[in-house]
Amino acid sequence: MTLRVFVAAGVAAALAGGVRAAPLTYDAALDLAGHTAPGLEAAASELNAARAAAIAAGRLPDPKLSLGVNNFPISGPLAGRPDLDNFSMLTLDYSQDVPNGAKRRAGRALAGAAISRAEAGRRLERRQVRIAAALAWIDLYFAERRLAALDQIERALAPLRSAAPAQLASGAERPAQTIEPQQLTAALADRRADLVAQVAKARAQLGRWVEGGQADEPAGEPPNPPIDPVALRAGLDDLPDLQVKTAAIGQAKADASLAQADKQPDWGYGVGYSHRDPRFGDYVSAKVTFSLPLFAATRQDPLIAAKLADVNRADLERVQMRRDLAAALESDLADHVMHHERLARARQSLVPLADRRAQLEAASYAGGEASLADVLTAYLALAEARIDLIDREADVVRDGARIVLTYGSDAQ
Repeated sequence: MTLRVFVAAGVAAALAGGVRAAPLTYDAALDLAGHTAPGLEAAASELNAARAAAIAAGRLPDPKLSLGVNNFPISGPLAGRPDLDNFSMLTLDYSQDVPNGAKRRAGRALAGAAISRAEAGRRLERRQVRIAAALAWIDLYFAERRLAALDQIERALAPLRSAAPAQLASGAERPAQTIEPQQLTAALADRRADLVAQVAKARAQLGRWVEGGQADEPAGEPPNPPIDPVALRAGLDDLPDLQVKTAAIGQAKADASLAQADKQPDWGYGVGYSHRDPRFGDYVSAKVTFSLPLFAATRQDPLIAAKLADVNRADLERVQMRRDLAAALESDLADHVMHHERLARARQSLVPLADRRAQLEAASYAGGEASLADVLTAYLALAEARIDLIDREADVVRDGARIVLTYGSDAQ
């Protein structure tokens, strides 16, 4: 089987699959990705875990109940006879440890920060999934347009390619010149194989983010969202990327507060009941205990210093993240302007010039002033110009979708 037949079979299979595929609009792709991606389910589970853990944050530890024997005689004249010894008793004690209030408040703050971080992480994951799904849909849409553009050129070239043997038989072309159309045909076959592979890759990526998306067919028009640079710059602090960093600062501060709370004493209380032989009577006892953080310089203070350093690190990471996002936004906006200019240049100059050249070469060929190879070369250049135009359209659409979904609000 020749390469051309093989590629044609692959295209036919791809087109047949497209016929059976369900239509999938851009908005539908984003909606499906935003509800079914496994990463989102994982982020939701993390949030549920943080909320469940917060219920126990700052609570008192479980109380303790102990049962024992005190003063059981094991030597002397009363050994093994606790009924004759008025000191032997059975004891039942209940005790409760009470961490200081600062420690419990810090524990609740730490749990709240974990929830905030999980919520921001879920928003960030959803945004990243939507961006990936949007770009995959756009890539598939334009990959199929490139293939269609090449098909159109090949249909226009078919009558000219079939004329090559007749030109050779009539002596209008030298034998060596008839090889050039074959070479150009092979070049078109290579280009087709590349475009077919692009379609297959784009389908695979769409299926990665949209369940069943690899079998769907892009429907409708690509997105063309309005871009407001001023609003995007003003909304940077609301992005989930920064909210994750803000929550990390909250966690670091809560950790530092927890370490500082260790310098305050914890306390506890306990009550006990002691049962003796009925001849001697029972006892009731009570106690209060306090922890004594007497060696803070070598115990609590170093830990506090480490936690405060973590707070500073988290704060600086947020500052760096904001700078990175601001720089990335400006870079993306600059690329968007540049891609618009390149697209306008292709529409106004490059494609019309390539089309005009192909028409002139065809006219010259009809008048016997150009070879078939000249015409095929011009049409191949036209095919590349039209595909390049589609590439530039794809760049503009990708820019718009990525900018709005990356830096815009969640409603966009």
